[in-house]
Amino acid sequence: MIRFYFHPRPNPMKVALYLEETGTPYELVPVDTLKGEQHKPEFRAINPNGKTPAIDDDGIRVFDSNAILLYLSEKSGKLGGTPENRAELLSWMMFVASGLGPYSGQSVHFRHAAPEQIPYAANRYQREAQRHYEVLDTHLADRTYLVGEEFSIADIAAWGWVDKAGVVLGDAELAGFPNLKRWFDSINNRPAVARARAVGQDVPFQTEMDDAARRALFPQNYPEQA
Repeated sequence: MIRFYFHPRPNPMKVALYLEETGTPYELVPVDTLKGEQHKPEFRAINPNGKTPAIDDDGIRVFDSNAILLYLSEKSGKLGGTPENRAELLSWMMFVASGLGPYSGQSVHFRHAAPEQIPYAANRYQREAQRHYEVLDTHLADRTYLVGEEFSIADIAAWGWVDKAGVVLGDAELAGFPNLKRWFDSINNRPAVARARAVGQDVPFQTEMDDAARRALFPQNYPEQA
């Protein structure tokens, strides 16, 4: 059975949605990143990069959310799109992995978590996140899903971060992106999304961002720990 290393953040939520959407059996393995559990040797053996999510599939380790989605879809034959749309699907998967996700994450970091306010950095990452939202909104003007005519891992990959539009973009959220909002609402209303949101709800993850949590999440800011 798949062991799913999880903390309730956008990237792990993508994998949770895939598993729930496809009915894939799994064992949840909580990793409390605010307590620094991602730095333990036993987890680094699964993901050397010390990030969630990761999976262990009977001895096969896979880390990074989009790599996991690709691996699971190829193994199961579910939600991986059609052969004729493969190039398009890979393109949008990489768009999320190299653009939407990182710029969204940095937008949140520099506006809400950075130890000092750097206006250039906050503006740079928020504007880039907005630009990626604009790309998605334009692409979805005349389509229901990101790739082809069916729900796929490309939609799951994008959903994980668009779900956090409020904290990424600010109070306006998706107001300026009507096509993206229509798409998001259609994904968000899938029954599996409710099940994915329930994953880990019974786990007492730390929620307070105290000094120890900041040191666990951003050790590079504390060189004396190295």
